[in-house]
Amino acid sequence: MRRTRTPRAILSALLLSGALVTAGFLPASAAGAESQSEKAPASDGILAAMQRDFGLSKQQAAARLAAEKRATAVEKKARRAAGSAYAGSWFTPKSQKLTVAVADRKKAAAVRATGATVELADRSARQLDAAKKRIDALDAPDGVTSWRADWKTNRVVVEVLTDKRSDNDVKDFLARARKAGPLTVRTTDHAPETFAAGTVGGDPYYTGNVRCSIGFSVHGGFVTAGHCGGTGQAVNGWDRSYIGNFQGSSFPGNDYAWVNVGNGWWTVPVVLGWGTVSDQLVRGSAEAPVGASICRSGSTSHWHCGTVLAKNETVNYSQGAVHEMTKTSACAEGGDSGGSFISGDQAQGVTSGGWGNCSSGGETWYQPVNEILNRYGLTLHTA
Repeated sequence: MRRTRTPRAILSALLLSGALVTAGFLPASAAGAESQSEKAPASDGILAAMQRDFGLSKQQAAARLAAEKRATAVEKKARRAAGSAYAGSWFTPKSQKLTVAVADRKKAAAVRATGATVELADRSARQLDAAKKRIDALDAPDGVTSWRADWKTNRVVVEVLTDKRSDNDVKDFLARARKAGPLTVRTTDHAPETFAAGTVGGDPYYTGNVRCSIGFSVHGGFVTAGHCGGTGQAVNGWDRSYIGNFQGSSFPGNDYAWVNVGNGWWTVPVVLGWGTVSDQLVRGSAEAPVGASICRSGSTSHWHCGTVLAKNETVNYSQGAVHEMTKTSACAEGGDSGGSFISGDQAQGVTSGGWGNCSSGGETWYQPVNEILNRYGLTLHTA
């Protein structure tokens, strides 16, 4: 944030340092921040957004957030109890329960004792991840949109464009992929694309003629999407004043970056609610489970919520594949790239891309924030 005293500049400062509303991974201070969030009630803004996007009453939204917080705590215990037999987990909003898949019947009782519902699986998460990594090593054609280790089916799911299913390159890729492990092929009519945009008004940051959104404040700067700029590239704020430079950037392969903040700008642990909800404090980066609600903040479509659909998915953009992404049902639009994904008050990640828009709907992927923090040795700025 720039140190001017106009209300606009103060808002932008919050954006720069805190508007990055994604929930990131917690470095050394994670445990303390998480215990703080246990005491913090859900804000009226978060509840209002969930009522709008999920069709819930205020009481139902509050109950779901409480159940998701319990599920996040149970998941950590269940993963430890399952050990190498852990085969994935997911939260079911209707039952408000966490299900944990286990690849060893002998571990079921210990996992069930943590409070999780247990399902037996043929393959562990490690086995599925190993199969997915073998597919990651293949050169995917444009007709293949993504692939992931799917915990619910206990198989690797590959999605291809419906009108490309019969292409020889796609057929060849699928034939090679089937050799990697158990495979399910699904079709989609939507190709993923990144959400960068040309220069327009709003509260963005700019790199050349590209507009993107801030993710989360870290000590010394903020994290965002890698496709928004390369290492060393200069960054300007909403008022076109100089902020800093990309200190590290990776795309494709990954889609993350971080920018140093100086020159009269500073950081705060806040994600902008854009008037739709109140601005949200960031208290940590405890990872939400599959099935949990999640909200996104960006400079184009502002504040929208959805559900975590899948983790560790490889997304095949036209520029190349990006690994270890999380998929959600929240919408986004051009210019939202790099913006925050947050669950409650816990940072989750930065917006990478997706398909659709916030009028007709769509899906998005984000790069988990903890991965970015670990990669660059950064510390999340928390309240």
